[in-house]
Parts: sequence; structure tokens; C-alpha cells
Amino acid sequence: MRIYITGIHGQLGCALEKALAAHIVFGAGSSEVDVTDLPAIRSSVGAFEPDLVIHSAAMTDVDGCARDPERAYRVNALGTRNVALACQAANCPMLAISTNEVFDGAADRPYLEFDLARPINLYARSKLAGETFVRDLLTRFYIVRAAWLFGYGGNNFVTKIFNRARQDGKLRVVVDEISSPTFAGDLAEAIARLIATGAYGVYHFTNEGICSRFDFARKILELGGLARVPIEPITLADLSRPSTPPAYTPIRNFCGAQIGISLRPWPDALAEYMANEQF
Repeated sequence: MRIYITGIHGQLGCALEKALAAHIVFGAGSSEVDVTDLPAIRSSVGAFEPDLVIHSAAMTDVDGCARDPERAYRVNALGTRNVALACQAANCPMLAISTNEVFDGAADRPYLEFDLARPINLYARSKLAGETFVRDLLTRFYIVRAAWLFGYGGNNFVTKIFNRARQDGKLRVVVDEISSPTFAGDLAEAIARLIATGAYGVYHFTNEGICSRFDFARKILELGGLARVPIEPITLADLSRPSTPPAYTPIRNFCGAQIGISLRPWPDALAEYMANEQF
């Protein structure tokens, strides 16, 4: 299979390139092909003649999206539309990466793929707009939602917590933001298995298990040999930031499990990541 990947230099893009090594893979970073430039992405995708496009490029800075809504919509909404139009022209399916944050966090159970999306921040609204374009423009697509992504070489929650603990010797972490961490390597492997099935649709792929940001941080310190670093529990209301994430957004892998695709528990994935990442 010939697979084109946007955002190939990101933490998920790198993991996808490795997981899809059995295929012919071509990718472009934002500095090479700007997804907000419709002619450019159409030309790049068309020249490669892919059997599938995986769209992992995105503006993932949640606070940055709140500060610059126009850029967020240009990248996450119109950029996704442009990739979908490029797939339309190339007559190939698309796999779009989305987020748990499309849900409002008001549920009392993990969200299913069928639950109604109700985004409460700008980042999530822009990502949901991208999902809508994919649904409206294509008949063959996968939408894969993940949460709290961490991967090699990335600037993610794990690296931020570990480095801040080493530098400051103390942490303040929220206890009332709850979801499911996702290791990019495991997500990429799940995607590789998914595209082999041809079972188009919406999927939730996170590592098994649910935790708070506080519990996640505590496990990071434990695995990193920094368990003695004190962590002060705070709430989302204590934070002053441009964007507020939904409080409770674990997403349940219901559809993927029906075709035999599941991810291991997040503490196991985190342990592997921390044993191999260069901090």
C-alpha cells in the first residue's frame, strides 16, 4: 500500500512511519507542504498517487488555539478539509486523527464513538470542524480519536512533567482532569492494524485505563526515579489559562475492540516510553 502521511515529523508521524514500514510511505512536514495551502497539498498528494492518506498534522497547542482562533480553524478545520479534497481528487480514502476533547466532559462514563460531540474549547471546536469536513466530503474514511498523546521526541505532558520536576523540585498538577493516556507507538500500531481491515468509521484508540493528570504525573515521577518530588493537587478552577479542557473525557475503544484491536494498559506503555526516551 502507498501511504501519504501529513505531519510525518511529529511524534505520531514518526511512530506511524515505523509502524507502516512494510508499506511504501511518503510524508511531509508543515515546512515542506502546508496543509492550509490547498493547491500545494493537492499537488503533493496527487504526485504520490497514494492508496491512503493519514492526516496527523494539526495545531495541538490548546492555549495557542484559544489565543489565535483564526489560525486554529485555518489549520485544524480548513487544513483537514484541504487534505480531504486532495483525497477526493486522488480517489483514495483518508484517516484523520482527532481528539477526546470533542466531548464536553459532562458524562459519568467513558465516551463511545457514537456519543454526541459537544466541544467546549476552541481547539476542540476546530478539530470537530475538521471531522465534519471529512464526513461531508468523503465516503471512505477513518476518524481516529486519541487522548493525552505522548511519543518519542515530542514536547508532551510526560516530558514537561519530568523536566519541570527536575528543574523546580516540586509540581502542581490538577486532580479533576481525567482521561486515558495514549502512547504514539501503540496508537500507530493500532492504526496499522485498522487500515488492513478496510473497516471505515470512527474509532477511539487510547491505552487501556483511566487516570487523572495528577495520577499520570505521579506515575511519571515514579518511573523516572523522582518519586520524592512533592506534587500539590490542584483543580482546573485553580489554573489561569486561555483555554479550559473538559474535565472528564476518557474515550472507550468500543468499535476497534469489535474487530480485535485494543491497546495495552497505559502504565505499561508509559514504562516502555520512559525507558527509551532521551530526557
